[in-house]
Amino acid sequence: MSGDSAGAGFVPTDPQEHIRFERLGQRLQWVTIAWNAIEVVVTIGLGIAAGSLALIAFGLDSLVEVFASFVVIWHLNPGAGGRHDSRDRKAMRLVGVAFAALAAYLVVAGARQLGSHEQPDSSPIGIAYLGATALVMFSLARWKRCVGRAIDSEPFRAEASMTFLDGYLATSILIALVLNLWLGWWWADPVAALLIGAVAAREARESWRQV
Repeated sequence: MSGDSAGAGFVPTDPQEHIRFERLGQRLQWVTIAWNAIEVVVTIGLGIAAGSLALIAFGLDSLVEVFASFVVIWHLNPGAGGRHDSRDRKAMRLVGVAFAALAAYLVVAGARQLGSHEQPDSSPIGIAYLGATALVMFSLARWKRCVGRAIDSEPFRAEASMTFLDGYLATSILIALVLNLWLGWWWADPVAALLIGAVAAREARESWRQV
């Protein structure tokens, strides 16, 4: 089955075809977990070294992404127990709570850094890593959207949107770090962190609306 067919919203009627898509989905989730696990360590480490709240925030967002991927893998597991719609609700609630906690932290921390005028150092390594992350996340998101439509899984589609959001946020923070490096716009860093907080709050709200 071609990727175009899945991307067009094709839902396989053959049980074996459905199982193949689910296995592909699980592999994509494990790739996401592996990349994001590395991302947590790298970006939080670089953020602490440079005093960059935006990099730390991105690392925390990646930690939530790891959690969300595990939730989706649990949801796809036939032995997870409970009815399918019940697992849907539990999965969406878990993801929503994680995003709400992240949003609360980032709003407080971002406002504090803006108020105190804390100026982060530049992080060229962080800029390079975020560029690579954006490419990886956008590619994974495209594949996940195809699989999510093929297996007709709302939690999977929601997690695909989160992966796309991860690429978008990586691009946004990359721009903020470049502005700080080239123009000395220190405020771009906490503003980027606040942007992540606002988006996380929106994702938390959307997750609960779908319950």
